[in-house]
Amino acid sequence: MAKLNMVQAINLALREEMARDDRVVVMGEDVGRDGGVFRVTEGLREHFGAERVIDTPLSESGIVGAATGMAAYGLRPVAEIQFMGFIYSALDQLSAHGARLRTRSRGRYTCPLVVRTPYGAGIKAPELHEESSEAIFCHIPGIKVVAPSGPYTAKGLMLAALRDPDPVLYLEPTRLYRLIREEVPEGEYLTELGRARLARTGDNVTVIAWGSMLERVLKAVEPYSADVIDLLTLSPFDAETVLASVRKTGRAVIVHEAIKTCGLGAEIAATIAEDAILHLRAPVLRVTAPDVPVPLGKLIDHYLPTAEQIRAALDEVLQY
Repeated sequence: MAKLNMVQAINLALREEMARDDRVVVMGEDVGRDGGVFRVTEGLREHFGAERVIDTPLSESGIVGAATGMAAYGLRPVAEIQFMGFIYSALDQLSAHGARLRTRSRGRYTCPLVVRTPYGAGIKAPELHEESSEAIFCHIPGIKVVAPSGPYTAKGLMLAALRDPDPVLYLEPTRLYRLIREEVPEGEYLTELGRARLARTGDNVTVIAWGSMLERVLKAVEPYSADVIDLLTLSPFDAETVLASVRKTGRAVIVHEAIKTCGLGAEIAATIAEDAILHLRAPVLRVTAPDVPVPLGKLIDHYLPTAEQIRAALDEVLQY
């Protein structure tokens, strides 16, 4: 079994599904001839042709709008937005059209659309290239939001997203693209949408993370007896797994690289408070980025949550 990085794992998923289902098409800026800004779609145009791997104009609204129409009429488009900070101009197409197509048509139409975008900080890129605004999209009914934490889950989530009847926003942590290698099998395996995984087991505290923060959390919790939950699907998130762990440990720390105010961590904390408050031995804590725009490269290490901050939060809830 080959050890792949995340770029290779996503490419493998796309290649296998395009071979299996000729309705799958890939589209976006530079996805064909250049293989995408991070080379995730490299080689697909040569293998499947320019009619299925489509280089588009520089228009995020146009890319997602066209892909929504293609999905409504039977194709399964995969639209790439080069960086999450560029997706805001496509928000109208996603929220007002793709997400509502099933309810607007009373179930006569579905919208099997996957929107891929690199997200998150840590590569010291220019402004708008390191956004982590997943909470905006989690607030939109009709869209599923997923974030792999490594190559293995990246392939399984992509295959599951490609077969889902509704729009899926597939967030690819840029910091992890080539940071981690894992064994990734060829052939079909699906990571179920809406289900978290237990990345580590312990007894004293539950730590919840997703995307690139999982790698940082796993290093930070080494001295602790902690359940570590890799959320994988952010919307709808797996409340059942989160609550079962918190009821066991009595403590919860949520780690994400998005800003704190109205981040997804707030929704998770509220769910714990509503459904597991009698099991809590300490307040639920969040370790997040500060409520400021993502800074330029020289300050990025002061922006992202650190292992020291995560350990400080763990110590606080354990000593409460």
